[in-house]
Amino acid sequence: MAKITYIEHNGTKHEVEVANGLTVMEGARDNNIPGIEADCGGACACSTCHVYVDPAWVEKLPAKDDMEEDMLDFAFEPDPERSRLTCQLKVSDALDGLVVQMPEKQI
Repeated sequence: MAKITYIEHNGTKHEVEVANGLTVMEGARDNNIPGIEADCGGACACSTCHVYVDPAWVEKLPAKDDMEEDMLDFAFEPDPERSRLTCQLKVSDALDGLVVQMPEKQI
C-alpha cells in the first residue's frame, strides 16, 4: 500500500491508501476523488487523468513513454516537467507519500 495525496485544483486534499499494483488513476477512481475523470478507463487514449506531480517526486517516477508524452499534448495546460497521466503510474511501496495536484479542468 502507498499513501497518496490528491489535491483538487481548489486546494482540497484527499489522502488515501492505494493498493500496490493499481494505478494512481485507479486509486482516485476507487476513492471517488473529484478531478480525475479517466474517460478511457486507463488505456492511455485520452488526457483526462492528467495531474501535476509535486516537484519533489518528478525525478523519483519512471520516465514518460512516447504514448504518454503524445497524450499530454492534449491535456489542459501541461507542464513539461510535472505533468503526468495517472493511468501510467503504477502504485508500489516506492510511491508512498506521492503528492499530485489536479489541473483546473480535464479535456
